Amino acid sequence: MKFVKLTASTLAIAAVSATAAAARDNVQVAGSSTVLPYASIVAELFGDNTDFPTPVVESGGSSAGLKRFCEGVGENTIDVANASRKIREKEIKACAEAGVTDIMEVRIGYDGIVFASQQTGPSFTEFTQSDIFNALGGTVLKDGELVENPYNTWAEFNADLPDVEIAGFIPGTKHGTREVFEEKVLLIGCEATGTMEAMIASGMSEDDAEDACLDVRSDGKSVDIDGDYTETLARINSNPNGVGIFGLAFYENNTDKLKVATMAALHRRLKPFRPVNTLCRVRCTST
Repeated sequence: MKFVKLTASTLAIAAVSATAAAARDNVQVAGSSTVLPYASIVAELFGDNTDFPTPVVESGGSSAGLKRFCEGVGENTIDVANASRKIREKEIKACAEAGVTDIMEVRIGYDGIVFASQQTGPSFTEFTQSDIFNALGGTVLKDGELVENPYNTWAEFNADLPDVEIAGFIPGTKHGTREVFEEKVLLIGCEATGTMEAMIASGMSEDDAEDACLDVRSDGKSVDIDGDYTETLARINSNPNGVGIFGLAFYENNTDKLKVATMAALHRRLKPFRPVNTLCRVRCTST
């Protein structure tokens, strides 16, 4: 799988190199923290095996990368945007308004997300999506009533989980990984706990209930991480009870520091998969 990703990434970067390098010293790439490890390897290989300078690869998140990508054309804008999701219609519109009209979308593979904690901290085993939702959801169902999340420890709603303070470090809203977490974990957990049904019964439309299911608590127990996974790792290093969400590649490169959580339904690490994309401007492929 990694070979497929690297090969596809190489093609995407190679496609933009000939003309971009003529305008400035090197190709500029930015975007997904999840794609960053792969893109960095490809950039180094590209620099070592061609006559072109090594591309500059930056992180910042899928949405941030796509925003920079759609700022316009020319040597002051990036050439490639890495994203762990598909480009949105509103982003395509923003690109077009800035003169970026020809875009090539290249799917380079599938990646997963991993829940992990400190190596020396509590063992979070047999999670379910319901557990994650009860821990981090903004509004939960307790004793048949919709309430603002009252839980302080994991054991309060599941005696099989550690009796430690809830501390979840999740990707910020500008990260493509956040969408996977919302759709594959929070939304499913909201449905499984009966919270969504209760929201609809209270008078919410189905769309409004789904949106409410994706809201996380704002009392400090669920923390958005807008930086890359190194920031999530730093938060966990300073909090032995913390649980973070990482891209699979980052976790595999830090198994000496992180302990993976498991899901009861699957009896293996939680890895909801989603496509990983690289976008480049077709105008760069004219050679």
